[in-house]
Amino acid sequence: MMNPIVRRILTALTTAALAVCAILYAPVACFRPVCLVLATLAGLELVLLLLRKVRTERAKAFGAAVVFGLLLAVTFSVLPLIAQRFGNVMLLYVIAIVKISDMGGFAFGVGAQKLRGRTHKLCPTVSPNKSWEGLFGSVLGSCLVSCAFLPVTHFGVPKALAFGVTAALVGTLGDLIESKLKRWVGVKDSATFMPAGLGGLLDMFDSLLLAPAILLPFI
Repeated sequence: MMNPIVRRILTALTTAALAVCAILYAPVACFRPVCLVLATLAGLELVLLLLRKVRTERAKAFGAAVVFGLLLAVTFSVLPLIAQRFGNVMLLYVIAIVKISDMGGFAFGVGAQKLRGRTHKLCPTVSPNKSWEGLFGSVLGSCLVSCAFLPVTHFGVPKALAFGVTAALVGTLGDLIESKLKRWVGVKDSATFMPAGLGGLLDMFDSLLLAPAILLPFI
């Protein structure tokens, strides 16, 4: 049987390759309806999660629905707007610096655990697997990708690094917000219908809950 970590990495890389091709070559007009479909599916996933708490904590469930509903609406409105204003490659840039920060955080977190047998926990009450080592990996990965896109973005190096750091930090915050929701409702993954290692749609887009809207004004 394949190692779960290797399986997760291979699944993520395959998904990332497909996403890159879709973002680069899809007509800009396609992004808005695609994002609408994704937002709807993620919203349905959110509803299914919150139904677990409606009977016992109705007010909190309603509040979570409003907050996450707004986050999903803003995120999936901003993503096609980036493509429309700045082109497909810039949309890929914004998504890449956030999602590569995820991969960098995972790699550094797992690496530190393997090498030292422990990590310095970032926020154990919300997400036990998040570590300061992982956050460092997130920032490093995001900054490297941001600098790799310099020929496309035409940013200066300081601005590219600022984008990288910001993307990693707000991406991690989005991840923690969604982890808090999952911990509250008592699940590990937001859904189980996706391929192994991806979780649900909310798991895939958690790091993008805040980043696109925060980065858009500075592009």
